[in-house]
Amino acid sequence: MSGQWRAQFDAEVSFANGGGLRTEGFRLDIPGREIGDDELATLLVRHLGLLMVAEVRITNKTIIEEPHKGGRGVDAGHGPDGTTAGAGRRLVELSHVVRDGMTTLPGWPAPRISEWLTREASRANYAPGTEFQVGRIDMIANTGTYLDTPAHRYADGADLAGTPVDRLADLPGMVVRVPAGTRAVDRLLLAPYDVAGRAVLLHTGWSAHFDTERYGAPEAPHLTGDGARALVEAGAALVGIDSINIDDMGPAARGERPAHSALLAAGIPIVEHLTGLDALPPTGFRFTAAPPMVAGMGTFPVRAFAVLA
Repeated sequence: MSGQWRAQFDAEVSFANGGGLRTEGFRLDIPGREIGDDELATLLVRHLGLLMVAEVRITNKTIIEEPHKGGRGVDAGHGPDGTTAGAGRRLVELSHVVRDGMTTLPGWPAPRISEWLTREASRANYAPGTEFQVGRIDMIANTGTYLDTPAHRYADGADLAGTPVDRLADLPGMVVRVPAGTRAVDRLLLAPYDVAGRAVLLHTGWSAHFDTERYGAPEAPHLTGDGARALVEAGAALVGIDSINIDDMGPAARGERPAHSALLAAGIPIVEHLTGLDALPPTGFRFTAAPPMVAGMGTFPVRAFAVLA
């Protein structure tokens, strides 16, 4: 059958948690007669279902025209061991509690929580024995666990009121476990996962430092621009992270925000400052992070949670 192509190549794979893998003369079905080394590396990682890949080096590549042999599909959403959520419906909280004076982003204003109407003062307005309390909170929108919509990055992007609720609620979820000590989540780490239509939650463990000086350290984990573009290309519905920012906050980043730029340009909402992702299975849950419909605002705190069925 003409028009079907395979690549034959050698590869050296190194893993983020140590060790490596070497292949010689490996053959893999490819979509056309030309393919770059980066794309071929991604196909190899996905085909073999490799997790925690740090680098793939391709050598001795040749392209062969021959019928496709078919490949082993990898449902990374179930993990390499087929893990799914257990029986019984369960809710898992994934948001930080908003408290008076807490720190979300170092140097940014903390929320101030007070009472607009006290119970004592309300008694003058109601029948004997009836009282109410009305609270007041003064805060910036980037407080606690919050959602970024396209309007956060782009002047003509959809704001909180313009972002469809089906992009924020009851989404099939997937957790990507990031190896301890990994700063940058790149395309290769994401390659094994079938993210199409899913809320992709990056579990780095950095939420353990929330509301401490350590949380804003330059080495905080982040998603690279190339990793963000891979998620866009693969059709992710939403992307979340349990770190201070989905982008690199270190000095080398020079204020650039490639992950925000790529995801929000594609209309993919972002949830930052998640917590509790260690309580979730790799898949088998539904994710929700819906803010109020506020016109003219691009970010706002959410009550993020997962439903395990």
